Amino acid sequence: MTTMPHFLPLWAEIFIAVLVLMGAALALLGSIGLLRLPTFFERVHAPSIIATSASWSIMYASLLFFSLKNRELAAHPLLIALFLAITVPVTTIFLMRAGLFRARQANMAVPRNISSTVPSHPPDA
Repeated sequence: MTTMPHFLPLWAEIFIAVLVLMGAALALLGSIGLLRLPTFFERVHAPSIIATSASWSIMYASLLFFSLKNRELAAHPLLIALFLAITVPVTTIFLMRAGLFRARQANMAVPRNISSTVPSHPPDA
């Protein structure tokens, strides 16, 4: 038994295409930032911010496409975007902390550790 293909309205196809192209352009911008920025700390910042924005743009396109195609809400793109929104900042923080640790070990000019300058107990008054 064959079913008739379900075509999307033109406005939806255009909007989905714009979202996907915008996500691809943002991903390209993050990749260029990764290649062109001079220091590790600048290089790690550009892809993390841009990749999250690009994935959200593509997630919206995917959500709209599958929801209109199946005529019901498609929740799987939301789960993927939620996973990325949680994991990308955490891994970026770990990379930055590791970079700071290595830079401090090499006596490079980086901001000092604020936890070593703050007393662990309040001064006696």
